[in-house]
Amino acid sequence: MDRLVNTVRPYAWGSTTAIPDLLGTAPTGEPQAEMWMGAHPGAPSRLDRGGLDEVIAADPVRELGAPAVDRFGPQLPFLFKILAAGAPLSLQVHPDLDQARAGFAAEERAGIPADAPHRNYKDANHKPELICALTPFDGLCGFRPVPVTAELLAGLGVDSLKPYADLLHAHPEEAALREVLTAVLTADPDRIAATVTEAATAADRLGGPYAPYARLAHHFPGDPGVIAAMLLNHVRLQPGEALYLGAGVPHAYLSGLGVEIMANSDNVLRCGLTPKHIDVPELLRIVRFTANDPGVLRPEASETGEEVYATPVDEFRLSRFVLAPGAAAHDLTTPGPQILLCTAGQATAGAQTLTPGASVFVPAGEPTRVSASASGSATLFRATVAH
Repeated sequence: MDRLVNTVRPYAWGSTTAIPDLLGTAPTGEPQAEMWMGAHPGAPSRLDRGGLDEVIAADPVRELGAPAVDRFGPQLPFLFKILAAGAPLSLQVHPDLDQARAGFAAEERAGIPADAPHRNYKDANHKPELICALTPFDGLCGFRPVPVTAELLAGLGVDSLKPYADLLHAHPEEAALREVLTAVLTADPDRIAATVTEAATAADRLGGPYAPYARLAHHFPGDPGVIAAMLLNHVRLQPGEALYLGAGVPHAYLSGLGVEIMANSDNVLRCGLTPKHIDVPELLRIVRFTANDPGVLRPEASETGEEVYATPVDEFRLSRFVLAPGAAAHDLTTPGPQILLCTAGQATAGAQTLTPGASVFVPAGEPTRVSASASGSATLFRATVAH
């Protein structure tokens, strides 16, 4: 079992205080957006034995286990993060596995450099993900039912939004959502900027369900993504609740602190709320134009005390233990790799003592027992592959 030293990414949307508060360190004054735990080449965790990516590459079967290597290849199949949103992230979607493979191959054939700002596919993998709230956490997830969105747009009383509301009334669900998102993202920049300004003023005045969109417009004045965001469900997670984001589902995280786990990929297609490249034709090919309930997940408790967040993917499995002081240790030994993260209290994992923000990598099959310290309860998240 190896203690992890993890990189904190300073993206502009990051909170300046949430991750330092969790870690018990002084804020630097700069945004601290994501702490990465894993072997992604962008910021691999470090062990006493070297970078986790290098350690795995030297002996993948020993570190990951033969079943995981057979299923996913010689690499850790998930990336685990602490995410701290002090401002909204971009509105985005992720491709499914076939789309990612085809898109990556096409851009490789075209000779587009891997770091080109207009490149869509950084790898050939899909990126299903799960976010679990550590504090109240706001996000946008999936298309809202079309009649409700038409009513919300009409309620703003902005004349230039009326054509979008009319489109929503005039067509079946999939066609209506596709036409409206296409119209918003291909509109004349000056006209859509004026619409966003009018809509933001109205949203600020009305408050209530409109308040999140007023805040978006404050961060991204004139951005067509503000209108696109109005097509989506607004969700507030309470601590311990989670959202699963599958392929093609438009989403954006707005504020809060959470733990996030995803397949080991960096493929993102953006819809707005960003100065970065937006490839509208490719985006429209990837988005799934289906209204759905965002599906807030609550953990399912087992007899062993492990609380599991059920998802339909094999690359990762997230669970949580709320450890009581003095209770018997939990045996977490498993044939696959694990990352254990403490988020509250003080936990013991093997010979390691974990305080909030501390994490360890556990190679496949290594005997693993976890418990709380005698002084109080602790919360421990467990990231591994699906059994």
